[in-house]
Order: sequence, then structure tokens, then C-alpha cells
Amino acid sequence: MYSNFPIEKVRAEFPALKRTYNGKQVVYLDGPAGSQACQGAIDAINDVLCNGNANMGGVFPTSQEVMKKIRKTREDIAVLFNAKADEVAFGQNATSLMFAVGRALALTWNEGDEIILTEIEHHSNVDAWKRAAEDRGVIVKYIPLDPKTLTLDLDVLPDLLSEKTRLVAICQANNVVGTITDIKPISKLVRETNALLVVDAVHAIPHLHVDMVEEGIDILFSSAYKFFAAHVGMAIIKEDIFEKLNVYKLVPAPAYIPDKLETGTQNHESIPSISAAIDFIARLGEGDTLKEKIKSGYHNIEEYENHLADIIRKELRKLDTVILYESPEEVAKTPTIAFRVEGIEPLDFCTRMCEEHSVFIAAGHFYASTLAEKLGIIDKGSFIRAGIAPYNTEEEVNRFITGVKEIINTL
Repeated sequence: MYSNFPIEKVRAEFPALKRTYNGKQVVYLDGPAGSQACQGAIDAINDVLCNGNANMGGVFPTSQEVMKKIRKTREDIAVLFNAKADEVAFGQNATSLMFAVGRALALTWNEGDEIILTEIEHHSNVDAWKRAAEDRGVIVKYIPLDPKTLTLDLDVLPDLLSEKTRLVAICQANNVVGTITDIKPISKLVRETNALLVVDAVHAIPHLHVDMVEEGIDILFSSAYKFFAAHVGMAIIKEDIFEKLNVYKLVPAPAYIPDKLETGTQNHESIPSISAAIDFIARLGEGDTLKEKIKSGYHNIEEYENHLADIIRKELRKLDTVILYESPEEVAKTPTIAFRVEGIEPLDFCTRMCEEHSVFIAAGHFYASTLAEKLGIIDKGSFIRAGIAPYNTEEEVNRFITGVKEIINTL
């Protein structure tokens, strides 16, 4: 029994955990699609809406309060990613921001230029750049997936890079099989060209600390609803790049950063919930500064979540009819487990898990469709996916495993 993590204290901060379904306590293992919200995030949203909703730019108190809250959130996110507050832009979601940034960056690309994508990505970090490249006559190259190890074949990257490379887009962690890609050696190679390194950190951020400076990231995308807050997307763009970015915007809208990327009125009530989520992570750690507490908090989350994920993986490996999709043991992974069960479609399996055991998991390719194609399961319902969050317990993990075994025994 793992006893070093304050699980009861953590669970007390998530009111959705009280929900029942079919007479049983719900087990939320659908975190990779979106986590439950912590109480602080809910309170932050409630505070804006109940104490006076307002738009930006007013001289009256409610407008000033909203501006202060949004500024504080930018500052907290800057600490989270080791960036500057003015490098943080908000939007509908990470995908929308990727398309907006891709469209703007493409204005600097010329026919015959090249970009490098990968075969392991969620397609937001593929199609946003691919479509922009197609519009400009830019060549698209791919870092291939090794279907045996579920990792990228990074040995080919030096040969893919050239003086024509303008952008390399890669995910910090895959949202289906959990494979974590080491960004540092990629960054080192990209630095030797004139290319920008873009990182999709949407799936990584709920589970591990990402430092933009340390890892040499130029542009990073994240979504707050993946880590205990509301539906808000974030683009963090290095200042020198952001300043030059010729974004598509209304003529009267601000031309300075980060506002110039934030088209229309933002989700003012939801943005402060991100600060609350960051505070939740920090309170699980130790240190004298917010940065130190965040890093320590992530370390504790990672240890606990990996403990639970290891239990699931070890038990699933014992079952003859289960096909587990995971990278080798020495490869770092998020606590996200993808599998299939012989004799039952993934969607049917998830339906039974929900109705019979009140365990919420999901089926599909989860927009990492190239990964499913490479594994030959895109037309077979793709994956069953279960993901651990810091509010899950060992008892919930055991309920999930029991449910898997009981369903298999009826096939």
C-alpha cells in the first residue's frame, strides 16, 4: 500500500468524486480526455460570475478585478512553464490556438521550405501545421513511429533536418499510450537550424513538470481542462517570436503581445481557474517559492500516479486475452493505459464497464489516428483507454481490474 501521498486530502478537493451511478461510487479513469475540476477552480469561476461579470478595459471595479485576475493567471502560468507573463495567450482550446499560430507562422514560409511532424501525435499537432504548409507549398516530413516500441525513431531526425526546416512539432507525451518523448536532445538538434520547436504539452501537463527554458521550447500549447481547471487553451510563445508573429486579427484590436493573438472576448470567468489548479499542484509540494512548490508537487503526483498505473499494467499483462499497448519498461510514460480485449469491441467493453461497474473509461483513437493506423486497429474500434489522475485510489484501480476480469470471464 502506497502511503506517502495525501490521497484523502486530495480527494476532498474534487466534489465530482461524490457522484454515484447505478448505485455505485463512480470511478473516473477518463482523465486523459479531461480531468475533474478542483474546488479552487470551481470557486474561482463562481467568484467572477457572482461578484460582477465584466469585460476588459473599464474603469469600474468589476472590470479592474477581472483584469487583475487574468494578469495573475498569466503570471502563475509563466511560473509553471518558466516563461514570461506576456508570453502567455489564452484561447478556446489548444487546437484552435495551434491553427491560429500555424496560419500566422506560415506567412513567413516560402515554397520549398520544410516542416517536420511526427506519427505519434494527437492530430491537432499535425493538421494545424500540415494545412498551413499545404497553403504555402511547404514540404511536410515525418519522424516515424516504431510500432514495436511505440516510440519515435529519433535517429532519423538529423537526416530530416536541413537549412530549409522552419518548424519541428512534437508532443511531450502521447495521449493514448502515454509515451514520453525526451525533448532536450530534439531541441539541441533543432537549435542547429533556423527552425522553431513547437511542443504539444496538453497530455503531459497533468502529470509532469515542463520547463520551456530548460527544454529549449519555442512555442508550447496546453489546455487547462486537462489539469483540474476549466476549458481554456494556452499558447506560450517566446517573446521575440511572439512580437514578430503576424497574426490574423481585427484591425482595431491590440497589436501588442499577448493580446494580439486573443481574438474576441476571452472566457474571463474560466481563466482564473487555472491559477487555482496551479495552486492545487503547488500545495502538494514543498519549497520556498511557487516554482519550487510546483516542481515538488509534480514529483509527488508523478510518483503516486505511476504507482497506480504500474498496478494496472502488471495485472493486464497477466491476462491472455488482453493486448496491452505500451512502450518498453525503460521508456518513461504517463499513467495512461491503452489496451484491447479479444472477443469484444472497445466501445462495447467501455459500455459494460460503465453500466456494470460504474467505471468511466473511453474507446477510440482519441485523435492519435495515425498511431491506430500504424498498429492496424483503426477500423477495429482502436483502443480502450484508462488514465490515472492524482485523485484516483488503489481501491478504484482494483475495482477497474476486477471489472476487466469479470467482463473477460463472460466472453
